[in-house]
Amino acid sequence: MSDARPPLPPFDEAAARQKVLAAEAAWNTRDPYRVSLAYTEDSEWRNRDEFLRGRDEIVAFLTRKWERELDYVLRKDLWTFGDDRIAVRFQYEWHDADGAWFRSYGNELWEFAADGRMRRREASINDVAIAESERRIFGPRADGDTTSPPLR
Repeated sequence: MSDARPPLPPFDEAAARQKVLAAEAAWNTRDPYRVSLAYTEDSEWRNRDEFLRGRDEIVAFLTRKWERELDYVLRKDLWTFGDDRIAVRFQYEWHDADGAWFRSYGNELWEFAADGRMRRREASINDVAIAESERRIFGPRADGDTTSPPLR
């Protein structure tokens, strides 16, 4: 497994938390190709009302996403885990081309292949308009920071 993406399943709590923080860090790069490498070649996604399959579709989706969701910054938190599955809650902030700010809240269900790459991702997300003065996530998580913003 030279292309393995540790930690590998089966997950214990420490490994699940490590996987969540690694995903958060990768998504905060806003690099679609880099993010796509954490998924199997035939990974299946449901993201809101879109259904994707494979890395090419993931890269295209993420490219569109980050062209629209400017200054995107994300926090993910472990909700629960099983042998090859992890559930997270997340929130992220972004603004559109007109300068309107949003906070997006959601839940994701992840299923992993034996090599540690995600083979299935299901995301449910809601957007809330916020004033720029209401922002509370200003950049990637600092090393050692395990806190997350409140839900509201």
